[in-house]
Amino acid sequence: MEKKMLFVFNPRSGKGQIKTKLLEIIDIFVKGGYEVLVHPTQGPQDGYQKVKKLAPEVDLVVCSGGDGTLDEVVTALMELEKEIPLGYIPAGSTNDFANSLEIPRDMAKAARAIVEGKCYSCDVGSFNDDTFVYVAAFGMFTDVSYQTDQNLKNLLGHVAYVLEGAKRIFDVKTYRVKATSNGETLEGDYIYGMVSNSRSVGGFKNLTAKRDVQMDDGLLEVTLIKRPKNPLELNEILMALVTRIDNTDLIESFKTDRILLESEEEIPWTLDGEFGGNHKLAQIEARKHAMKIFLNIGEEQAAEEKTEQ
Repeated sequence: MEKKMLFVFNPRSGKGQIKTKLLEIIDIFVKGGYEVLVHPTQGPQDGYQKVKKLAPEVDLVVCSGGDGTLDEVVTALMELEKEIPLGYIPAGSTNDFANSLEIPRDMAKAARAIVEGKCYSCDVGSFNDDTFVYVAAFGMFTDVSYQTDQNLKNLLGHVAYVLEGAKRIFDVKTYRVKATSNGETLEGDYIYGMVSNSRSVGGFKNLTAKRDVQMDDGLLEVTLIKRPKNPLELNEILMALVTRIDNTDLIESFKTDRILLESEEEIPWTLDGEFGGNHKLAQIEARKHAMKIFLNIGEEQAAEEKTEQ
């Protein structure tokens, strides 16, 4: 019996390169035994709405686009009663999630990995009543992604984020935050906070201070950067991030399966590069193995995944 697939893609992501690969991708899916329903997104939240409506009728959902498109699709899948696996063809400016899972940049190769690969169980994060795939963050530069014009992203790629962020380097907002996790409480003035499940954030690999990031261990990586009091402390922070050597008291970094972040004022958050609302309280948890995604992983790793399930 022929399997059914919903293929949702953002036609504008990554300079619209999917337009020249679309027929080849669909041909790969059809040869892989799928009847394919194709939907190009028409605007914000369109991918979310289509997946919510049509996913229960298919065996597999594949999305192509940047991290924002991926976030919409995964959020919709997490809200369904039926568990439906995902395939992902990266096409954005940074593609942090794809980089972390070593999904091929070549679209045709990514499509083949979906039809030929194994189902891998990956963690997903919950943020209050919302979902994020790989990062929830506040503070310095976190609004750069969703405030940067799409045409600028397409033209300059990752450089667009750097240029947009550089405009505000001398106007950094500080937030007083109390963080409760692992039976301990931290409180301080932070310019940046990040809870992630990724080896790459903002296009920078190993931005989190911990190197041993696993996407399926039920743990999230927390990074909180304190407000520097002078240029020397700022340099100390930058050196710690660049060298990934945790030798400063200005950065708090640890793993946890859940964390509660509280503040007296509302803090604007970003979830996977998109605006996630203003919140005084953020309850963040790891949902272990919540998402099934097809990857071209090795036989040994696939066997381990099957054993764990």
